[in-house]
Amino acid sequence: MPEPEDISYMLRCLQLAELGFGLVAPNPMVGCVIVCKGKIIGEGYHQKFGTEHAEVNAIKKAPAALLSEATLYVNLEPCAHYGKTPPCADLIIASKIKRVMVGSVDPYPEVSGKGIEKLIAHGIEVKVGIAEAESKALNRRFFTSILHHRPYIILKYAQTQDGYIGIKEGASVSKQISNTLSQKQTHLWRSQEAAILVGTNTAILDNPQLNARYFHAAQPTRIALDRYLQIPNNSKLLDDSQPTLIFTNERHAIDKINTQYFTLDFDAPDFLQQFLMKLNQLKIQSIIVEGGTKTLNKFYKNNLWDEARIITSKIEWGEGIKAPILSNEAVLKHEEYIADDKLTIYKNKTSL
Repeated sequence: MPEPEDISYMLRCLQLAELGFGLVAPNPMVGCVIVCKGKIIGEGYHQKFGTEHAEVNAIKKAPAALLSEATLYVNLEPCAHYGKTPPCADLIIASKIKRVMVGSVDPYPEVSGKGIEKLIAHGIEVKVGIAEAESKALNRRFFTSILHHRPYIILKYAQTQDGYIGIKEGASVSKQISNTLSQKQTHLWRSQEAAILVGTNTAILDNPQLNARYFHAAQPTRIALDRYLQIPNNSKLLDDSQPTLIFTNERHAIDKINTQYFTLDFDAPDFLQQFLMKLNQLKIQSIIVEGGTKTLNKFYKNNLWDEARIITSKIEWGEGIKAPILSNEAVLKHEEYIADDKLTIYKNKTSL
């Protein structure tokens, strides 16, 4: 069992790592703490994709004379290969650090186990699995991408108190369900993930912008499943204002500067899996699915989801399109109120 102080230092690594949220993808978030004789002598985290890793930043801040007696804590296995930066394992060895505590093994094939093996081969004491569950949870998007070859999937929708997600089919306009604060919360979530997905009906009826306009942050990639290219050319989704991916059965669509079209067989039994694998190839590590009931139920039915974020208002409609049927794999994770709206978050028990 890990010592309490080891867990404490690893949790500090995770605090540091999270400072890189939204800035380091598709790389994982990594924090590093160096300790000598019970005192932290250096800290660092991976700050931006393509820049120096957490271990490098921490070692730079630590007094070189103390490193030979120090323990280095890092929430993810140090890399042992050349990418955009040199291997961190080599720097640790050169710095003569004697002990390394690791949160979790890196699942990336070029790294997995190799960094740990290199450290041990050079006489460094290595312990793995310190706050492992927390380490994997922080980088669940990265782990899902590597291990399952798909993005981390968040299903998000608002429903009325009596269980409706939209007005009845054939209506020409949509109606707002959630309150203003809940809408701003949705925009915050959008700013934190790589992409947002809707289906054809939602794109046509709601004409959404699918951006995070309440926050000064990188805009997510917009994605639509538009089998027959029914979304009107004058819709906000096709305004080319931000990266947009349209998946269709048709073959005559023409790409724009920021809008790309991809052809997939919507009738294939594994269409959804193929679609998600394509997103993974495009290095999209997470998506929020904001589609209608049909789109959301496809993900539930195929058990291709990791979180469900459901906002329930106090409004009652009495009729309309019923909200999706919650998956049997759903486990309650969190509940809170956003003014008079109730936010319920479920986790898929088969997810990381």
